[in-house]
Amino acid sequence: MATATAELTMNATPEAVWAIVRDFHGLQTWMPGIDSLESEGDDRILSMMGMSIRERLVNLDDAGKAITYAIVDGAPVESHEATITVHEADGGSRVTWDVTATPDEMAGMMQGIYQGSLDALKAHAGG
Repeated sequence: MATATAELTMNATPEAVWAIVRDFHGLQTWMPGIDSLESEGDDRILSMMGMSIRERLVNLDDAGKAITYAIVDGAPVESHEATITVHEADGGSRVTWDVTATPDEMAGMMQGIYQGSLDALKAHAGG
């Protein structure tokens, strides 16, 4: 099991960024590479990279501005859990996207995808 973190600081307020991130079923509005997203209760099914990936909402913490989810089917992982957290930072926000995954090499691969997604989040949130 390996861990990795993607991180980015942006000018948008933590409240504005959290309003986007907390929408578990709205990921396709800002994350690149998603062909479609279907919602089924606490699950979302992403069609991307030629795969159908089922992710499950594990925890939504409005007070801590953190959302945790896990890949439960459709990706080449034995285990996966990720948490996106929005922090206050110098008049804007710092967003971290932590991932723990097995096999170990998947954590690094996902960190790269998540880093690019944070760039897209920054653009979507207005900087």
